[in-house]
Amino acid sequence: MKIELKKVREMQVAYIDRVGPYGEVGPLFAEIAGWLAGKGLQISAPPFGIYYDNPQVVPVEKLRCEVGFPFIGKTKGEGKIKVKKIPAREVLSTIHKGPYSEVGPVYEALTRYAIEKGYSFAGAPMEIYLNNPSEVPESELLTEVQIPVTKK
Repeated sequence: MKIELKKVREMQVAYIDRVGPYGEVGPLFAEIAGWLAGKGLQISAPPFGIYYDNPQVVPVEKLRCEVGFPFIGKTKGEGKIKVKKIPAREVLSTIHKGPYSEVGPVYEALTRYAIEKGYSFAGAPMEIYLNNPSEVPESELLTEVQIPVTKK
């Protein structure tokens, strides 16, 4: 597994925050994409999820996350869809290939690497979904996992 430190630019996102099982967020992406399209706004990067809780520690019904899309244009949130800017930051990043449900070891590897290299965690991890589960088999899914860090 190749782990790299990289700078990520600020991005404007439309997102929905949710509490509940992480595995049930899929339909939210279509809802957000439809909302952006209805406003004539352009999605500028693949969809993402920011995951605030460890599912090995927090009960599944209390897991908190935000899912959404970066986009270009100006708008304000409506209803459960919100808009914000995610600031530029440094992240440790790697790519996971395979089912979303098997991403756990990637987090363990990134955490070990961060500790060994003297980084402090600087925010919740983000998963970026690089291909579409309705277009490729689960074994071919590509997920970039990013963990925001700062040097100790």
